[in-house]
Amino acid sequence: MEQLVELDQELFLFLNNLGTPAWDNFWNFITNKFASIPFYALLVFFLYKALGLKRTLLTLLLVAVLITMTDQLSNLFKHFFERARPCRQEGVMEYARFVAVRCGRYGYFSAHAASSAALCVFLGMILKNYWKHIFYVLIFWALLVSYSRIYIGVHYPGDVLTGWILGIMIGYLLFLFHKFLLKKYFVNPVASGYKNP
Repeated sequence: MEQLVELDQELFLFLNNLGTPAWDNFWNFITNKFASIPFYALLVFFLYKALGLKRTLLTLLLVAVLITMTDQLSNLFKHFFERARPCRQEGVMEYARFVAVRCGRYGYFSAHAASSAALCVFLGMILKNYWKHIFYVLIFWALLVSYSRIYIGVHYPGDVLTGWILGIMIGYLLFLFHKFLLKKYFVNPVASGYKNP
């Protein structure tokens, strides 16, 4: 375990120190949750075009559940493990580039990484039959958000990786639940995004 922690810290310092002041504002922008609003609006438009109004509203309700689940699970882990963020960890923070607006206390695991990975899987599985390249776009976006947490100095790679693993699981489970609800409560499940199960 100590070796894993040391490896995580070394990888963090390597990735974090790749940054330069010229890119700091960009990554602070990417990590801000409000920066993704235009992207979210575009995804809602895609959902509406693919699923119609009622199915889109159901999907957005499950997106709210998904974000709540990843956020609350992250808070539970953070207070259980109480692992200091790299920007608060002695022996790490002295060598790191901390460019975030603030530094919270605990960082295991990254809620940003978990929610972006969960959304990537959930929406990607729903929309893949309508836009074949949607997964690539969503993965690229989720990777940007996840790496931003390392860049600004508030999460270790292990925090991000754990967030991705749990996010993928949550996203896929909610996709299955979404599929079940559409088949159970909508007359024409074929027109609900699952033409090729």
